[in-house]
Amino acid sequence: MYHYSSEPSFTDVLGADFSSPLAFKVPREVAAFEAAPGLSFPLTEMQRCEPRMKYFWVVRHPLDAICSLRVGISQEWGHHPKPPDWEVWLRRPLIQQCAHHWAFLNTFGFEQVSAFATIIKFENMISEPNAVAKSVCKVLALNFHTLETSLSQWADRVQDTNNDEFVEAETSRAYSRLDHSVRVGRWRENLSLEEIESVLPIVSDPGVNFGYSCDDAC
Repeated sequence: MYHYSSEPSFTDVLGADFSSPLAFKVPREVAAFEAAPGLSFPLTEMQRCEPRMKYFWVVRHPLDAICSLRVGISQEWGHHPKPPDWEVWLRRPLIQQCAHHWAFLNTFGFEQVSAFATIIKFENMISEPNAVAKSVCKVLALNFHTLETSLSQWADRVQDTNNDEFVEAETSRAYSRLDHSVRVGRWRENLSLEEIESVLPIVSDPGVNFGYSCDDAC
């Protein structure tokens, strides 16, 4: 088993006891540790802290990600790490701010870890959670079969729709909006044609790099 921390301070990561398995979601920036744009932590410092650490880059269709980002971005750009020019983008419509956030992280942030990070598509996790769990176990050199019971319980909680089985991460609950019936393809419920057309120039190219196409959106 492992201990999971959602968005801990980078200082807490550096001080963690790595003698037992740990997992971290997007450590939060610390002023004393300057990170390159697109990441919330200095990569060299992280690698020095724990050379054995594996990195997973979870990416989502840009239009769905834009819908999900709206609450946090509207609250003084509450998602992190912020693009260096985030304050300039406050003059633009919220939808475009969200698009810029997604594009920046999935361009400049991903560039820094692309040589060794494992890409996990949100859509694959929703549609085939057991297959994704197996792929993660393979990267971590873990025997999936010895963990199959607990991983199957996790997979049962991975849902495309809100229901009693779905369990949302605590750090995500404040940013949720009850304005969509599905998670994959929610943009069809949330975005107007005009909004989609306004963000395509921002997200299309980085989206293609991850195999996402917005051609069917207009």
